[in-house]
Amino acid sequence: MATVAEVIELLKGMDGSQQVFQLDDKSRKKLIEIEVNVKASMGITCRNIGVEECLKRQHVVVVIKDKRFRPPPEPTVLLVADEDVIIGKEIFPYEKEQYMNDENVMFLSEDFIIFMDKRPKTKECFLMPPVSFPEVAALRGTRNVTSCSPSPPGDMFVRAMHNLKDDPLLASILIGYDDK
Repeated sequence: MATVAEVIELLKGMDGSQQVFQLDDKSRKKLIEIEVNVKASMGITCRNIGVEECLKRQHVVVVIKDKRFRPPPEPTVLLVADEDVIIGKEIFPYEKEQYMNDENVMFLSEDFIIFMDKRPKTKECFLMPPVSFPEVAALRGTRNVTSCSPSPPGDMFVRAMHNLKDDPLLASILIGYDDK
């Protein structure tokens, strides 16, 4: 059975990992308050389901990372409408080529696309889904492993807990898991 200390050591050993620590219960509650009140721009609501799912787990570990940290295995931001229709998503550099000549795709930025052939019936919402974290899932004794990035205010809160500066070259990731 992997201990929290073993999970922390694994995460500290990953390339780009700057600091790793366990999130305490008081900080979990404050982070929920912050995330519930996050609003996106242009009047589009924002829901960080990834944070909600992470904070339901027995253990939550925070990684403060730099750009050398491996990319996420799935998109971390989706634009959804009508409950479950994906009308936009984050893409990774290796995916860019497949969308470049698609007439139904519009690039909002280098790493976010909109599907022009998807017409929502209701208001859109930015959704941050839970993302897998295979390295922790592979440890003996862990289950229900999920990860996410907190919103910018959530990220600032997590860093402030450990007196870390608001450095735009760093970002935080939450990894939540249960014991088997």
